[in-house]
Amino acid sequence: MTTPTIDVQNFLDESPLTRFQILVILLCFLTVAADGFDTAAIGFIAPTLRVQWQLQPAQLAPLFASGLFGLMAGALVFGPLADRVGRKWVLVLTTLGFGIASIASAKAASVESLTVWRFVTGIGLGGAMPTAITLTSEFCPSRKRSLLVTMMFCGFAIGSAVGGLAAAGIIASHGWQGVLVLGGVLPVLLSAVLAGLLSESVRYLALRGGQDERIAAILSRVRPDPALAGARFTGARKAAGSPVRQLFAPGLAVGTILLWICFFIILLIFYLLTSWLPTLLNGSGRTAQEATLISLMFPVGSTVGAVAVGALMDRLNPYAVLVGSYLLAACLIASLGAATGSPSLFVLAVFGAGVGTGGSLVGVNALAASFYPTASRATGVSWANALGRAGSIVGSLIGGTLLSMGWPLSAVFAVAAAPAVVAAASLSMMAMMARRQAPVLAMVGEQAPT
Repeated sequence: MTTPTIDVQNFLDESPLTRFQILVILLCFLTVAADGFDTAAIGFIAPTLRVQWQLQPAQLAPLFASGLFGLMAGALVFGPLADRVGRKWVLVLTTLGFGIASIASAKAASVESLTVWRFVTGIGLGGAMPTAITLTSEFCPSRKRSLLVTMMFCGFAIGSAVGGLAAAGIIASHGWQGVLVLGGVLPVLLSAVLAGLLSESVRYLALRGGQDERIAAILSRVRPDPALAGARFTGARKAAGSPVRQLFAPGLAVGTILLWICFFIILLIFYLLTSWLPTLLNGSGRTAQEATLISLMFPVGSTVGAVAVGALMDRLNPYAVLVGSYLLAACLIASLGAATGSPSLFVLAVFGAGVGTGGSLVGVNALAASFYPTASRATGVSWANALGRAGSIVGSLIGGTLLSMGWPLSAVFAVAAAPAVVAAASLSMMAMMARRQAPVLAMVGEQAPT
């Protein structure tokens, strides 16, 4: 009797979206939400730290940058590790790691010690988010992949917003330390849930080989099918070279560089605004609580933009959608400077800037998850994020520098808007070169985003 052969991605594509897949997406959503909470927490507690420790804006810049250096280091290390040993346990351990480090950072007695702990926290954060993106992508049917990945990634913006709400209430009663403790306890508890409920990626297991029984058990939770019993499972084929080397294979190398430029720019913009917007507003005469609540409109807008971009990327050319999103971000961020005189108009402008920026950030992550083959997907997403973290570091440092120089808000927002146009041009070049990518992915049994 002939052993049936089943392609795992075809099986997922032919199945309806099930509760099991939704569970995987939800767990990754919660992980990214915890990531967003911890990443944004330092920006929301910065005004309180500045007063309590009598710090100048330039002294806060290394504190912001240390966490981002940790994020970059974590992404560089854990991406290739997830491609070698699997997605699940890398996600569990990095989530546990940044939770413990966040709790420890609440004990810091000086800006120097807090800076060190933010670096350690960043290492775990840097590994968790790209792994969650990769795992979500590999459990989704192709027809809904961009939308589901972006909806999962909305957890980051929602976590950031919850961080702002927590800061507005907790700092008053428990000090800035309470925000960091809450940001640590939640991921520690979540890591135990991930260990018990999360499944390994079936696309990774098929690539690894010799895992037919394990794949059958997982796919039966997606859709029970008698053909799964005793079947041989196939999927993407291994490419030559290490996961890092595969990023620079012919047909992918130029796209990798252009993708890195897009990540660098959007994370520069995102962290310039999320790190310094509360402080900028506080310095313009608004109270710390007012500044925090206005700043919350940015992650709210980011969530709306992410869902809209994800839905459009599944229906239209994903490159064209992202070009439009980057240009929208540039226009709306630039408009912030002109809207500062009107509180209601400024709130709308902050929301609109979040729509464009969040759509670009989440959309480019979804694009990266489909740009690379399975064998190097975690590395590709992680390294793109790692190089993007260099942009986030620059964004954080620029904010402190411009504040120290006394630049007006209009000039700061103009600086933040201009790079988005460069990213739009980079994506346009990627779209023109997409035909070179298709043969590379076809060699390993995968398809390029179109």
